[in-house]
Amino acid sequence: MATRGYFAVDIGGTKLSVGVVSLSGEVLSHGRATTPQNNVWDALSDLIKSQLKLTDVELVGCGVGCGGPMTPHGDLVSTLHINEWRDFPLRAKLRDLLQMPVFIDNDAKALVQGEVWCGAVAGQTDVIGMVVSTGVGGGIISGGKILDGRIGNAGHIGHVIVEPDGRLCACGSHGCLEAHASGRSIEAITGKPAAQASPEVIANTGRLVARALVSVGAIMDLRSAVIAGSVALGFGEPFFEAVQSELDRSAKIEFIRDFTVCPAGLGQLSPLVGAAAVARNLGCDS
Repeated sequence: MATRGYFAVDIGGTKLSVGVVSLSGEVLSHGRATTPQNNVWDALSDLIKSQLKLTDVELVGCGVGCGGPMTPHGDLVSTLHINEWRDFPLRAKLRDLLQMPVFIDNDAKALVQGEVWCGAVAGQTDVIGMVVSTGVGGGIISGGKILDGRIGNAGHIGHVIVEPDGRLCACGSHGCLEAHASGRSIEAITGKPAAQASPEVIANTGRLVARALVSVGAIMDLRSAVIAGSVALGFGEPFFEAVQSELDRSAKIEFIRDFTVCPAGLGQLSPLVGAAAVARNLGCDS
């Protein structure tokens, strides 16, 4: 009997990733490419076609994690860090290309679903997942279910205000977490890529992330967070220590005391497992 699995797609402002994930959450194969400035769909479709040629897995459906905002089901996406995608019909294009069911969600909502499925917070019922990368996204599991909100965009912690009257954000507001803690913002502020950030920048980024977590934790009755993304994982232990230190200092109301944070247990492959989890949770026949 042929191995069965999910085709997984992760779409970010810096990189595109695709892969095949088993029904138990193991990444069987994967590929990636840099997100181009233009013709992103062409680059993504080429990457998908190349990956499909390499697999003999029986695919039961496709799950996608993509930066938002987006309309319900990912029918139209307007990813802030892909300028040419405004009301882009992503789901229809992927269905036409793949000829299989396609399920799309925000990339950070996908991440937390993957980590609850088989990652660092496996089995938890109330947790926020974050992606701190080119942008900053979030997704919330509450009562064991992913929080969607009115049209599917719940959890966008990157647009919590952490610096009143702060930097202009890509969303048009000022002082958003994403405007101060994302890879692109750090580079704009310091003049250096996030990978070259000083200890002071790393510590400040952690403090700002924690500041947003405390606010969302109080609103949603949460005290657990899992964080992935190239910036967070690249900063490593000093970043997570800064986040935890600020959480310990600021999470004082009783029901969010002992708020803890951890890095994504699935590491750099967490976005693909998360994308597969989207398909798994939204109805793929497994």
